[in-house]
Amino acid sequence: MSLAASRAVLRQSTFTVRRAGIRNASTTAEAASTVKNTASQAQSKASEGLTKVTSSVSSAASSVTSTASNAASATTARATGLVGFVQGIVPQATYYSKVALELGKLIAHQRNMAPPSVQTMQSYMQPALNMVRNPSSLMSRVASEASSAAQQPANYLAQVRNLPREQWYSIGVVVAEVIGFFSVGEMIGRFKLVGYRVKEAEAH
Repeated sequence: MSLAASRAVLRQSTFTVRRAGIRNASTTAEAASTVKNTASQAQSKASEGLTKVTSSVSSAASSVTSTASNAASATTARATGLVGFVQGIVPQATYYSKVALELGKLIAHQRNMAPPSVQTMQSYMQPALNMVRNPSSLMSRVASEASSAAQQPANYLAQVRNLPREQWYSIGVVVAEVIGFFSVGEMIGRFKLVGYRVKEAEAH
Protein backbone atom coordinates (compact mmCIF):
# COMPACT_ATOMS: atom_id res chain seq x y z
CA MET A 1 0.00 0.00 0.00
CA SER A 2 1.27 3.36 -0.74
CA LEU A 3 2.02 5.99 1.78
CA ALA A 4 -0.69 8.28 0.51
CA ALA A 5 -3.26 5.50 0.68
CA SER A 6 -2.24 4.55 4.19
CA ARG A 7 -2.45 8.17 5.28
CA ALA A 8 -5.91 8.46 3.75
CA VAL A 9 -7.04 5.31 5.56
CA LEU A 10 -5.54 6.59 8.80
CA ARG A 11 -7.22 9.92 8.38
CA GLN A 12 -10.50 8.21 7.59
CA SER A 13 -10.28 5.98 10.66
CA THR A 14 -9.35 8.91 12.91
CA PHE A 15 -12.23 10.89 11.48
CA THR A 16 -14.57 7.95 12.07
CA VAL A 17 -13.38 7.53 15.65
CA ARG A 18 -13.76 11.23 16.29
CA ARG A 19 -17.15 11.23 14.64
CA ALA A 20 -18.29 8.29 16.79
CA GLY A 21 -16.94 10.03 19.88
CA ILE A 22 -18.73 13.22 18.92
CA ARG A 23 -21.86 11.22 18.13
CA ASN A 24 -21.61 9.37 21.46
CA ALA A 25 -20.87 12.58 23.27
CA SER A 26 -23.89 14.28 21.69
CA THR A 27 -26.09 11.25 22.52
CA THR A 28 -24.89 11.29 26.13
CA ALA A 29 -25.52 15.02 26.35
CA GLU A 30 -28.95 14.56 24.83
CA ALA A 31 -29.71 11.72 27.24
CA ALA A 32 -28.52 13.80 30.16
CA SER A 33 -30.63 16.74 29.06
CA THR A 34 -33.63 14.43 28.52
CA VAL A 35 -33.16 13.02 32.02
CA LYS A 36 -32.85 16.55 33.38
CA ASN A 37 -36.00 17.62 31.52
CA THR A 38 -37.89 14.53 32.71
CA ALA A 39 -36.71 15.08 36.27
CA SER A 40 -37.69 18.76 36.17
CA GLN A 41 -41.11 17.85 34.69
CA ALA A 42 -41.62 15.21 37.37
CA GLN A 43 -40.58 17.71 40.03
CA SER A 44 -42.91 20.36 38.62
CA LYS A 45 -45.78 17.84 38.44
CA ALA A 46 -45.04 16.73 42.00
CA SER A 47 -44.98 20.33 43.22
CA GLU A 48 -48.18 20.98 41.25
CA GLY A 49 -49.83 17.95 42.87
CA LEU A 50 -48.60 19.04 46.29
CA THR A 51 -49.99 22.52 45.66
CA LYS A 52 -53.35 21.05 44.59
CA VAL A 53 -53.48 18.78 47.64
CA THR A 54 -52.54 21.66 49.91
CA SER A 55 -55.18 23.91 48.35
CA SER A 56 -57.86 21.20 48.52
CA VAL A 57 -56.98 20.43 52.15
CA SER A 58 -57.04 24.11 53.02
CA SER A 59 -60.38 24.59 51.21
CA ALA A 60 -61.81 21.50 52.95
CA ALA A 61 -60.55 22.77 56.30
CA SER A 62 -62.04 26.19 55.65
CA SER A 63 -65.37 24.64 54.59
CA VAL A 64 -65.43 22.48 57.72
CA THR A 65 -64.59 25.52 59.83
CA SER A 66 -67.31 27.59 58.16
CA THR A 67 -69.84 24.75 58.55
CA ALA A 68 -68.96 24.40 62.22
CA SER A 69 -69.22 28.14 62.78
CA ASN A 70 -72.58 28.23 60.92
CA ALA A 71 -73.90 25.36 63.03
CA ALA A 72 -72.67 27.04 66.21
CA SER A 73 -74.29 30.33 65.22
CA ALA A 74 -77.56 28.56 64.32
CA THR A 75 -77.55 26.74 67.66
CA THR A 76 -76.79 29.97 69.48
CA ALA A 77 -79.63 31.69 67.61
CA ARG A 78 -82.06 28.91 68.50
CA ALA A 79 -80.99 28.94 72.15
CA THR A 80 -81.31 32.72 72.26
CA GLY A 81 -84.75 32.50 70.68
CA LEU A 82 -85.83 29.82 73.18
CA VAL A 83 -84.55 31.86 76.13
CA GLY A 84 -86.33 34.93 74.80
CA PHE A 85 -89.55 32.95 74.33
CA VAL A 86 -89.39 31.57 77.88
CA GLN A 87 -88.63 35.02 79.28
CA GLY A 88 -91.65 36.37 77.41
CA ILE A 89 -93.92 33.64 78.77
CA VAL A 90 -92.84 33.84 82.43
CA PRO A 91 -94.68 37.10 83.26
CA GLN A 92 -97.88 35.90 81.56
CA ALA A 93 -97.70 32.49 83.24
CA THR A 94 -97.14 34.15 86.62
CA TYR A 95 -100.07 36.52 86.09
CA TYR A 96 -102.51 33.83 84.96
CA SER A 97 -101.45 31.43 87.73
CA LYS A 98 -102.19 34.18 90.30
CA VAL A 99 -105.56 34.81 88.65
CA ALA A 100 -106.38 31.07 88.74
CA LEU A 101 -105.35 30.86 92.40
CA GLU A 102 -107.56 33.81 93.36
CA LEU A 103 -110.48 32.39 91.37
CA GLY A 104 -110.02 29.05 93.12
CA LYS A 105 -110.04 30.81 96.49
CA LEU A 106 -113.27 32.61 95.61
CA ILE A 107 -114.97 29.40 94.48
CA ALA A 108 -113.79 27.52 97.57
CA HIS A 109 -115.03 30.31 99.86
CA GLN A 110 -118.44 30.60 98.15
CA ARG A 111 -119.03 26.84 98.21
CA ASN A 112 -117.78 26.57 101.79
CA MET A 113 -115.02 24.22 100.72
CA ALA A 114 -112.21 23.37 103.10
CA PRO A 115 -109.34 20.91 102.97
CA PRO A 116 -110.15 17.63 104.70
CA SER A 117 -108.97 17.02 108.23
CA VAL A 118 -106.31 14.45 109.11
CA GLN A 119 -108.93 12.07 110.56
CA THR A 120 -110.97 12.22 107.36
CA MET A 121 -107.88 11.51 105.26
CA GLN A 122 -107.00 8.53 107.46
CA SER A 123 -110.54 7.18 107.33
CA TYR A 124 -110.44 7.21 103.50
CA MET A 125 -106.86 6.02 103.16
CA GLN A 126 -107.09 3.11 105.60
CA PRO A 127 -109.57 1.04 103.53
CA ALA A 128 -107.55 1.75 100.38
CA LEU A 129 -104.36 0.55 102.07
CA ASN A 130 -106.16 -2.55 103.33
CA MET A 131 -107.35 -3.32 99.79
CA VAL A 132 -103.83 -2.95 98.45
CA ARG A 133 -102.49 -5.27 101.14
CA ASN A 134 -105.25 -7.83 100.54
CA PRO A 135 -106.38 -7.74 96.87
CA SER A 136 -108.72 -10.76 97.22
CA SER A 137 -111.01 -8.70 99.48
CA LEU A 138 -111.13 -6.00 96.77
CA MET A 139 -112.20 -8.55 94.14
CA SER A 140 -114.88 -10.03 96.39
CA ARG A 141 -116.20 -6.55 97.26
CA VAL A 142 -116.36 -5.53 93.58
CA ALA A 143 -118.16 -8.77 92.72
CA SER A 144 -120.71 -8.34 95.53
CA GLU A 145 -121.43 -4.71 94.55
CA ALA A 146 -121.80 -5.68 90.90
CA SER A 147 -124.31 -8.43 91.76
CA SER A 148 -126.33 -6.13 94.07
CA ALA A 149 -126.38 -3.42 91.37
CA ALA A 150 -127.58 -5.93 88.80
CA GLN A 151 -130.35 -7.07 91.15
CA GLN A 152 -131.59 -3.61 92.05
CA PRO A 153 -131.54 -1.22 89.06
CA ALA A 154 -134.72 0.42 90.30
CA ASN A 155 -132.82 1.63 93.38
CA TYR A 156 -130.45 3.71 91.24
CA LEU A 157 -133.32 5.15 89.22
CA ALA A 158 -135.10 6.15 92.41
CA GLN A 159 -131.94 7.79 93.73
CA VAL A 160 -131.56 9.80 90.50
CA ARG A 161 -135.21 10.91 90.63
CA ASN A 162 -134.90 11.97 94.24
CA LEU A 163 -131.84 14.18 93.78
CA PRO A 164 -132.34 17.66 95.25
CA ARG A 165 -132.68 20.67 92.96
CA GLU A 166 -129.31 22.16 94.02
CA GLN A 167 -127.55 18.94 92.99
CA TRP A 168 -129.21 19.11 89.56
CA TYR A 169 -128.02 22.72 89.22
CA SER A 170 -124.46 21.79 90.09
CA ILE A 171 -124.59 18.87 87.61
CA GLY A 172 -125.85 21.28 84.93
CA VAL A 173 -123.01 23.73 85.68
CA VAL A 174 -120.42 20.96 85.43
CA VAL A 175 -121.88 19.73 82.11
CA ALA A 176 -121.89 23.31 80.74
CA GLU A 177 -118.25 23.75 81.81
CA VAL A 178 -117.23 20.51 80.10
CA ILE A 179 -119.04 21.47 76.88
CA GLY A 180 -117.50 24.97 77.00
CA PHE A 181 -113.95 23.70 77.50
CA PHE A 182 -114.46 21.16 74.71
CA SER A 183 -115.75 23.87 72.35
CA VAL A 184 -112.86 26.21 73.14
CA GLY A 185 -110.40 23.35 72.54
CA GLU A 186 -112.04 22.63 69.19
CA MET A 187 -111.79 26.30 68.20
CA ILE A 188 -108.12 26.39 69.14
CA GLY A 189 -107.44 23.18 67.21
CA ARG A 190 -109.27 24.36 64.08
CA PHE A 191 -108.10 28.00 64.23
CA LYS A 192 -111.71 28.90 63.35
CA LEU A 193 -114.94 29.43 65.26
CA VAL A 194 -117.14 27.37 62.95
CA GLY A 195 -116.21 24.47 60.66
CA TYR A 196 -112.87 23.20 59.48
CA ARG A 197 -110.51 24.65 56.89
CA VAL A 198 -110.92 22.75 53.63
CA LYS A 199 -108.38 22.98 50.85
CA GLU A 200 -109.98 23.64 47.49
CA ALA A 201 -109.34 21.03 44.80
CA GLU A 202 -106.92 22.27 42.17
CA ALA A 203 -107.99 22.02 38.53
CA HIS A 204 -105.77 19.70 36.53
